[in-house]
Amino acid sequence: MKYETIRKQVLEAILDAVEQGLIKGTSGNIAMRDETEDVVAITPSGIPYKGMQPEDIAIVDLNGKWLDGNYKPSSEVPMHTAVMHARPDVRATVHTHGMFATIMAMGEGELLPVTPPQCEFAPVRKVPFTMPGSNEVAERVVEALGKDGRSVLMKNHGMFCCGKDMKAAMAATIYTEEMATTAYYANVLGNFEPMPEDGVRKMKELIAADQAV
Repeated sequence: MKYETIRKQVLEAILDAVEQGLIKGTSGNIAMRDETEDVVAITPSGIPYKGMQPEDIAIVDLNGKWLDGNYKPSSEVPMHTAVMHARPDVRATVHTHGMFATIMAMGEGELLPVTPPQCEFAPVRKVPFTMPGSNEVAERVVEALGKDGRSVLMKNHGMFCCGKDMKAAMAATIYTEEMATTAYYANVLGNFEPMPEDGVRKMKELIAADQAV
């Protein structure tokens, strides 16, 4: 089987996302770029993830052309490949419809971190609603991520996260959903107090230096 390693990584990640409740049904999609070739493994369109095999994961080139796989690739291929084109540092991308990220995407302003581990993924900017699967939403996500962003919220849609590898992209996904959850409940209780800007900056420095507690 071609590109077995990246296909297995995508499959393991999507099953993990399903188990954690970040993805329900056939929603959401995950992609992984090959280390040596300009190809991307991505989850297929409209196929249940439980019971899926590595060969069911689609392979596309960086222009989105379907090259291999039992099923056609996700309709969100343009978003994943656009981010990989714009960000050579990104090899893995995760798009989910986590409940709290989706709820918090509907407000104004950035999603702010509440705890030190969440600081790594700030700022989490928001993308206005744009039709899923379109080149326009791909362009807006690329713009919102910028040169070093790890997560964005998409209004009336969900979130999109990325990383240097699958572990990093999944960490961004998990902590962004946690960030949204803590922010939601704190706002409901009327005691929302995000991390101070100076604290966010210092935590990001510690994390970048691999010295975070």
